[in-house]
Amino acid sequence: MDAKVVDLRWGIRNIEATDHLTTELCLEEVDRCWKTSIGPAFVALIGDQYGPCLVPSRIDEKEWEVLRDHLTARPSDLELVARYFQRDENAVPPTYVLQAPGTGEACEPEEATLTSVLRSGVQEARRLGLITQEQWQRYHRSVIEWEIERSLLSSEDREQGATVFLREIQDLHKHILEDCALRMVDRLVDGCLDTDAQNLLSSLKSHITDMHPGVLKTHCLPWSRDLVNPKNKTHARYLKELGEQFVVRANHQVLTRLLELDTAGQELAWLYQEIRHHLWQSSEVIQTFCGRQELLARLGQQLRHDDSKQHTPLVLFGPPGIGKTALMCKLAEQMPRLLGHKTVTVLRLLGTSQMSSDARGLLKSICFQVCLAYGLPLPPAQVLDAHTRVVQFFHTLLHTVSCRNFESLVLLLDAMDDLDSVRHARRVPWLPLNCPPRVHLILSACSGALGVLDTLQRVLLDPEAYWEVKPLSGNQGQQMIQLLLAAARRTLSPVHTDLLWASLPECGNPGRLRLAFEEARKWASFTVPVPLATTAEEATHQLCTRLEQTHGQLLVAHVLGYIVSSRHGLSEAELKDVLSLDDEVLQDVYWDWTPPSKELLRFPPLLWVRLRRDLGYYLARRPVDGFTLLAIAHRQLVEVVRERYLSGSERAKRHGVLADFFSGTWSQGTKKLITLPLVGKPLNLDRKVAPQPLWFSHTVANLRKLKELPYHLLHSGRLEELKQEVLGSMSWISCRGISGGIEDLLDDFDLCAPHLDSPEVGLVREALQLCRPAVELRGMGITAMAWGVEEKLLVIGTQDGIMAVWDMEEQHVIHMLTGHTGEVRCVKIFAKGTLAISASKDYTLRLWNLLSGQEKFTIWDGGSKNPAEPQIWNLHVDEAHKVVYSASGSKINAWNLETAEPVFHILGDASDPWMCMAVLASQATLLAVSRDGVVSLWSSATGKLQGKQHMSSIKEETPTCAVSVQKQGKLVTGFSNGSISLVSSKGDRLLEKLPDAVRFLVVSEDESLLAAGFGRLVRIFLADSRGFRRFMAMDLEHEDMVETAVFGTENNLIITGSLDALIQVWSLSEQGTLLDILEGVGAPVSLLARGGALVASASPQSSSFKVWDLSDAHRSQVPAPFLDRTGLTAVSHNGSYVYFPKIGDKNKVTIWDLAEGEEQDSLDTSSEIRCLEVAEQRKLLFTGLVSGVVLVFPLNSRQDVICIPPPEARKAINCMSLSKCEDRLAIAYDNIVLVLDITPGDPCPVIDGPRYTFYTQLPETLSSVAILTDYCVVYSMTNGDLFLYECANSKAFPLEAHRSRVACVEVSHKEQLVVSGSEDALLCLWDLQARKRKFEMSYTSSYCRGVQCACFSKDDKYVYVGLKDRSILVWSVLDGTLLTVQFVHAVVNRIIPTTSGFIAPTRHGYLIRERFQCLSAKASPQDPLKNFKKAVWMVKSRQREELVAAAGAPQDLESESAQGNETKSNKCSQVCLIV
Repeated sequence: MDAKVVDLRWGIRNIEATDHLTTELCLEEVDRCWKTSIGPAFVALIGDQYGPCLVPSRIDEKEWEVLRDHLTARPSDLELVARYFQRDENAVPPTYVLQAPGTGEACEPEEATLTSVLRSGVQEARRLGLITQEQWQRYHRSVIEWEIERSLLSSEDREQGATVFLREIQDLHKHILEDCALRMVDRLVDGCLDTDAQNLLSSLKSHITDMHPGVLKTHCLPWSRDLVNPKNKTHARYLKELGEQFVVRANHQVLTRLLELDTAGQELAWLYQEIRHHLWQSSEVIQTFCGRQELLARLGQQLRHDDSKQHTPLVLFGPPGIGKTALMCKLAEQMPRLLGHKTVTVLRLLGTSQMSSDARGLLKSICFQVCLAYGLPLPPAQVLDAHTRVVQFFHTLLHTVSCRNFESLVLLLDAMDDLDSVRHARRVPWLPLNCPPRVHLILSACSGALGVLDTLQRVLLDPEAYWEVKPLSGNQGQQMIQLLLAAARRTLSPVHTDLLWASLPECGNPGRLRLAFEEARKWASFTVPVPLATTAEEATHQLCTRLEQTHGQLLVAHVLGYIVSSRHGLSEAELKDVLSLDDEVLQDVYWDWTPPSKELLRFPPLLWVRLRRDLGYYLARRPVDGFTLLAIAHRQLVEVVRERYLSGSERAKRHGVLADFFSGTWSQGTKKLITLPLVGKPLNLDRKVAPQPLWFSHTVANLRKLKELPYHLLHSGRLEELKQEVLGSMSWISCRGISGGIEDLLDDFDLCAPHLDSPEVGLVREALQLCRPAVELRGMGITAMAWGVEEKLLVIGTQDGIMAVWDMEEQHVIHMLTGHTGEVRCVKIFAKGTLAISASKDYTLRLWNLLSGQEKFTIWDGGSKNPAEPQIWNLHVDEAHKVVYSASGSKINAWNLETAEPVFHILGDASDPWMCMAVLASQATLLAVSRDGVVSLWSSATGKLQGKQHMSSIKEETPTCAVSVQKQGKLVTGFSNGSISLVSSKGDRLLEKLPDAVRFLVVSEDESLLAAGFGRLVRIFLADSRGFRRFMAMDLEHEDMVETAVFGTENNLIITGSLDALIQVWSLSEQGTLLDILEGVGAPVSLLARGGALVASASPQSSSFKVWDLSDAHRSQVPAPFLDRTGLTAVSHNGSYVYFPKIGDKNKVTIWDLAEGEEQDSLDTSSEIRCLEVAEQRKLLFTGLVSGVVLVFPLNSRQDVICIPPPEARKAINCMSLSKCEDRLAIAYDNIVLVLDITPGDPCPVIDGPRYTFYTQLPETLSSVAILTDYCVVYSMTNGDLFLYECANSKAFPLEAHRSRVACVEVSHKEQLVVSGSEDALLCLWDLQARKRKFEMSYTSSYCRGVQCACFSKDDKYVYVGLKDRSILVWSVLDGTLLTVQFVHAVVNRIIPTTSGFIAPTRHGYLIRERFQCLSAKASPQDPLKNFKKAVWMVKSRQREELVAAAGAPQDLESESAQGNETKSNKCSQVCLIV
């Protein structure tokens, strides 16, 4: 909401405050306030002065004659009046105009005499009944009463937006003749009390009280000689109360009005505002329309001719100012007559509003308006999220309207040159090349050097689509001038008429005629004007010269310069703020007098209002983001302003001041130095400009700042600030992305990046471009994928029914296919990658043209709506016979791909639905397997049943998946108990019995290989004469359940995906060697699709997908990552070596050399590894095994392996821990902990013990453990319980429990503190000596998935924490402050502190080396999480709780606990840096 205070008399001298022009402008501003304000519109402060009464500036002819007749008897009075008023014959009717006194004339005494003379004449005329009461009041009302009358008393419905503060001074009449009192009341010229004015003031107060008592706020003050002295306590108290009352009243007015607007329903207010704006503009334009009747008739005939057939859009073209806009508006008005009264007409005057200035907003508003007009569903939110979807919706909407075969639709888009996306483009991707029947698109564009017409001619090739708009004839030009003069109630004398037409030898250009009129309308009959310029450019320069003579060259240059320099325009409040920051303007304004305040400095608003009035027609007002912005209405004036006022360094200066304003540099009390001419020394004054935060509230962004600031920083040359504060600021990026979308954010980068020599900016832009599909499809999990290899297209379907077509060469979306209303379950691409058919949960099939993005037809597939019935959504496309087969539950349908007509329908048994279906093309057979194992066969041509039989190889198993093998004519089917069967028309045969349910089956492209997924394993089969046989003795193993797989191009690779979001690449030519581990999209890998050498992965739980090029999968990577999938990594030699269970053989430890990027050696443990620990100083590797044994390997040799047996046979180890001095070892089983000593020895350390053994005696199992040198053990349980156990005393001390499983427990290096982290992202810091919690530090966000690992820094000042959301946090041990958050793109398995930071192995197979530095111990106002709007961090302090308790304030603690469980946000973060 834009709050603007209008006080035109602030900052100007008294003589200017009461002149006639100021009074007229004040009254106009009153009207503007009432018209635009949604809350307080008028505030009056009335004291004991009535104010001066001004002589009328104009007197109508009849009124003048009455006055003249009564003044004839007094020649001197008549001569005085005649000297001040001159007759203007060019006014309609003729008017006598008050003349300004000459320079240097002493006008005040004579003007007082003039006022007295006119009043006496008017008084006599009123007595005789020759003039009305209203006419009489024009000579007696003060300026104050004029304003109150206009704003309040002239209407009875103004009470809600008005407030009148009335100051009454008690006993003032007793002191009325004292000098100090006379300054508070009206006085005559001789200094005496003006009793007439006092009487009129009393009458005015009574009138207000009678009409609007609710607006009055009366303040009674006792009499005092220094009453108006600011140091007077009574006066100060009065001012304070008045201010408080004003705030309360204004808030009430605003909230009341907002409530009215809300209850009225404002969901589509933006659309109605847009429609009203263009209709109002159109009505203004056609008021003076003349001529063009022949062209209108021809256009109407063409529209009627095209209405019943497909046709191309029409383009009206001509030079600037030729009248294309007026013609388009006239066409819109006449459309019901041309095509029928039910014709829907949509008019947009492009560039005159924000939504009509860019293609995205334009299409959005058109789609909404057309949908409302035709009663169609409005565009859904997911369509509006991305421009490509809006374009697709727009095209589909035009065809939908055409198919209604009823009302015609006409879209008129005027001034394509003013559409941002077209102005500098080589094509117009959203423009329909052909309009369907009953849909018409009419465009207008300028001919000449702008290039937009050339762009259209490259797109629309039909020469008959272009219609030239030619100049008006001479008579039509004269007619236009006469219409304009009549509308303005003006005329021209013969002399002025001749002068006008002498300046316009060719008067056929309406734009040039309008420029001439704007000058001629100001000519009074008694003046001799300057001859008009003969060209539009000269006329525009002449306008600027006239403005400079009236308002001063510097003010005109800067005001017009700021408006033209703005990106989208400036509101009046913004412009006045900007002028208040412009030192050059202020020094010019206050050249010979000083400002009224010693604390603040502002630009006097009256000076702007005067200039605005003279600009008049040349200023355009555009609705943008809820504001009304000022812009220059004429392109010619914009060019002249740039030439005259923005050349050289002036352009950068204007942008610099605008950048200062939109960045908020001088807001919120920050003072700016200036040296005023009369003062002669620097003054540090507050400019009182509006603050510019990024967010006005949690949901309302500062859109004006977001759109303007990057533009002005760029053009002012402040590139470093642009990089730091905008393009490189996560606060800015998040705000811009949330409020405007990813496309607006990328537009900013596209605007600025070419001018910045900054690789970092380029990287940020590329990152945003990469995440664009995830942002555009946010909230929509991906459920189907298919490749069109020939066209290099990837089609994805989502849970919301949206489909996206990606051009993988250009790596961007080319079409958003909208139509499905349910989840897309299956997509098939055919016809050499040009067509696709999709099946959805909305029971429809849709056929799409992938090149045009058009839907060819929709088929209602009629699937079962029974939620208990399995839904399989199988699709098979038979291109040879042009048939698509679909199976859904208990129905199988066949449809003709050309006509969408049904070929046949097959209905099954709902109690035994089909689970798998395939079309065996070689046998012309359709085969399906039901839930109970019944195999059914039909003819694929007719749907005739050929046979039905129960499977013989399967008993009491349910089909789970299937894949067809066309060469063998078989359907390979997997079952719930692990069976794989080959099913054909001749019968079925058991292929393999797996130990777990078959999760998926896939075949290679040539059908020579088959992969079956079960549990965590994938088994490969090779085709043979009987079907398939096992290919490899070893199965491929994941760490979690496998979900899907796909074979490589040459059958030498298989790519598998699992629930743990990992994708593994295996070499089949090397008997299942693991080549690489890829990170998916952070969700279970449910979809893999291959197109050539490219493989795409996706998940229904994520809106993003990833694509890899596997053509170089066999090449060595430098450096190669270590291929660990378990997370059981250990690190030695300061990160030089990494230890992890060997891929494919967890009975061995791989030793990985990070520098060489290869396996150096492996250690055989003879049992599966459960945990690993490294004693860096002792040079030992501890391996905890499933068998319960701990094997200890010396790192520097392969001799003398130490074996630590388990306390009980075959008891698996859960976890291990080494003390910080590496002299103690704790081994934890399910409920037993062993504590052993490690002592130096030769050639390797000696391990003694166990020294202590203790049982937890709890039903839950141990989850983590930490050991101290003094034989204290901290251990946690799977339910979140935490204990400190003193081995020496055999005592267990319970610590406060976590709310979920504890993932890690770590001891500080000085062994005074312990940190524990749980799966709910809660960290607790414990004081071991006190056995109490010191801090509870929680971090939650929409992405956070709990703590993975933690450790203390070497100096115990910080805690480093790795989260499962792939980020690292740093907390302060001193006070629990969250110091920094860094996203590292991978889950870290553990964190090992170094002297300057930490190292951390990741699930991606890389080692992160980080240096952490806390730059300042001083608190910073910056919040490290300010960019994460959904992230919250809190700290609970035990010390604070104890202090509260010690202070004896249990009630406060209870109240605080009720509000937030004693939780409070911590102080602001320190400034920290992770390198």
